[in-house]
Amino acid sequence: MTQPIIRRLPPETVNRIAAGEVVERPASVVKELAENALDAGAKRIDITAEGGGLVRLLIEDDGKGMSPEELELCIERHATSKLPIAEDGQDDLLNISTMGFRGEALPSIGSIARLSITTQAKGAGDAWAILVEGGKTKGIAPAAPLGRGGTRIEVRDLFYATPARLKFLKSERSENLGIADVVKRMAMSRPDVGFFLTLDGRKRLSVAAERGEGSEARIARMSAILGSDFGENALEVDQERDGVRIFGFASLPTYSRGSSMHQYLFVNGRPVRDKLLGGAVRGAYQDFLARDRHPVVALNVELPTDLVDVNVHPAKAEVRFRDAGLVRGLIVGSLRHALAAAGHRASTTVAGYALGRVRPEGYQPPQAPPGGYQSHTASLAGWGAPRPPSEPIQDRVFDPGMSARVEPNPSDYGAGMGEDVPAGFEAAQPASPPPDWPLGVARAQLHETYVVAQTGDGIVIVDQHAAHERLVYERMKKMIAETGVQRQRLLVPEIVNLDEAEARRLLERTEELEELGLVIEAFGQGAIAVRETPALLKKLDVQGLIRDLADDLAEYDQALSLKEKLEDVVGTMACHGSVRSGRRLNGEEMNALLREMEATPHSGQCNHGRPTYVELKLSDIERLFGRR
Repeated sequence: MTQPIIRRLPPETVNRIAAGEVVERPASVVKELAENALDAGAKRIDITAEGGGLVRLLIEDDGKGMSPEELELCIERHATSKLPIAEDGQDDLLNISTMGFRGEALPSIGSIARLSITTQAKGAGDAWAILVEGGKTKGIAPAAPLGRGGTRIEVRDLFYATPARLKFLKSERSENLGIADVVKRMAMSRPDVGFFLTLDGRKRLSVAAERGEGSEARIARMSAILGSDFGENALEVDQERDGVRIFGFASLPTYSRGSSMHQYLFVNGRPVRDKLLGGAVRGAYQDFLARDRHPVVALNVELPTDLVDVNVHPAKAEVRFRDAGLVRGLIVGSLRHALAAAGHRASTTVAGYALGRVRPEGYQPPQAPPGGYQSHTASLAGWGAPRPPSEPIQDRVFDPGMSARVEPNPSDYGAGMGEDVPAGFEAAQPASPPPDWPLGVARAQLHETYVVAQTGDGIVIVDQHAAHERLVYERMKKMIAETGVQRQRLLVPEIVNLDEAEARRLLERTEELEELGLVIEAFGQGAIAVRETPALLKKLDVQGLIRDLADDLAEYDQALSLKEKLEDVVGTMACHGSVRSGRRLNGEEMNALLREMEATPHSGQCNHGRPTYVELKLSDIERLFGRR
C-alpha cells in the first residue's frame, strides 16, 4: 500500500509535538501549573520538586478548584476557561487578561509524563481525581477531600514517554536552579500570593502573602527574595503616559551586578524576558555603569490588553507591544527620573563592606540588644533630590585645566596632636556641619587622595578623583546639551554598503543622528554616505559605527552605539581633566567639592558606577571599639 504524502497525525503525536514547544524543561512545567493556580484565584501555592523535577513535581493551591465535568475536560487539547468571548461571539485573542489561555499545558504534560490531578471546588464536599499516563487517560474517580478546596497536581517521571528529550537536559542542580528562578519571578509579580518552594526536601523559598498594599507590599516582597540590601538601595519607579504605566524598583548604580540575570521584568503581571525591555534598562543606565556592569531592577509594565500581544511565543515568555517606542521611552525616562531624584546617594553595601573589613582580627562583637541595632543606612533614604549649594562654587576651585597654583605648605597636612591647625583651614569651615550639608564638613585629606568629612552623625570618606570626575562629566554633558555636538567634515565622504532595510532605518533617523554629530545621506541603493562625524571621536571606524547603529535601530529602535561612544569619550576627557589622586587640596577646595557633590545629580558614583564616597555612621564606629 502506498503511503499518502499528507496524513493526519494521531492525537498522541500531536500532543507530544506540542509538549516539545510548551514543556522545554521541568521549570516549564512549574511555570504552567503555577500560572493555572494564579488564574484560579489561589492565595497560597506550594511547590515540591525531586530529582531536578524529573522524578516528581507537586503543585498545590487553594484556588477555586474544578467540578468533575471541568476536570474531565481540562486534559483535552485546547480546552480552556480563560479566553473571553468578544461581542461577535468569537474568542477574543486580543484581550488576554489571564496568565494561561492556550489550553495546551495539561494535555502536553500528560502526554510525556504520569500526571495526576486532584481537585475540590470551593464549597463542595467531594473531591475528584484523574490520571493521565503517556497521553492515556484512566478516568475520573472520587478522591479524599483536600480540606480547604483547590487543586493538587502531581507530575512523575517527566519525559518518560519521550526519553530522547532527557539527553538534552542539564544536571539536577541546574534544573533546580531553573525551577527556583521561575518561582522567584512569579513571587515578585504577585506579592499578594504566598509561594513556598521545596527542592529535594529542603526549603528554598518561603514567602507568605504580603499584608500591605501598593509599593509597600512590593518592596517587602523584593526584599524577602533579593535580600534586605536591595530594599536599602532601591529607587522607586512609578510613571504613567498614554495609558501605559511603569512601576517597580531599580537599584542605585553603585549596587550593580556582573550580568543582567538580576533584572526582573513583568508585563501585566506576567514574567517575561524581552529584548526591548532589557535594552531600555541598558539605555537608562548607560550613563552610569560600565558595559560589563548591570543594575538590579524589578519593573512592571501595565497597559491595556489590546496594546500588547502575549501570543507570540508558545511558552508566553516574549511579548510584542503595539507602540514599542512609547514603552521603551517611558522605561528610560522613568529610570532616569528616579536616578536624578536620588541625588548623590551611593550604595549602602559599600559602607557595610568597609565596616566588615576594618574589624580587628578575632574581634567578637557584643551581643545585639533584643530590638536589634539600627541600620547605619537609615538616614540615606531621606536624601532626596540634589540641593543647591549654599553659595555658588567658582569654577576657579575645580577648573579641570587649573594649574597647581593653590598648593598649601606640606606641613599644613597631617598635623600631629598638639600642633596648631593650618591657618585658613579652620576659618573655611563651621565647627559643626549645618543640617543641609549631608556630606558634612571637610576635616582632613588622607594620602593626598581621600577627603575625610564630619557629618552630623558620622563621617564621610570621599575619593577626590572619582568625585570630581563625575562633576566634570556632568558639566561637559550640560555643555554639549546646550551647544550641541561639534562636528568635523571628512575630506572624502565614507561610503558604507548595507542592505536596503538597514539603510532605510538609518536615513529615517537623519535628524537624530545629526544632533549627535553624524551627518549622513543616501548614496544609491542600500548605500550610505557619511560626510561629517563627531569631533570628539578623533579616530573613528566609520564602517563599524554605521553597522552598529543599524543593528541598534533594528533591535532597540535607538542609536545606542553612537551615544555610548560619545559618552565614553566624554568620560575619558572628564577622567583626565579632573583632580588627580596625589593632588593636595586646602580646606576651601575640599568643602567646595563636597558642596558641589550635594548639588550634582548622580555624584554618588563615578562614570563607571564605582562609589565616590563611603559614609560610616558614628553608632557603627562606636560598636567597632566596643562602646556600644
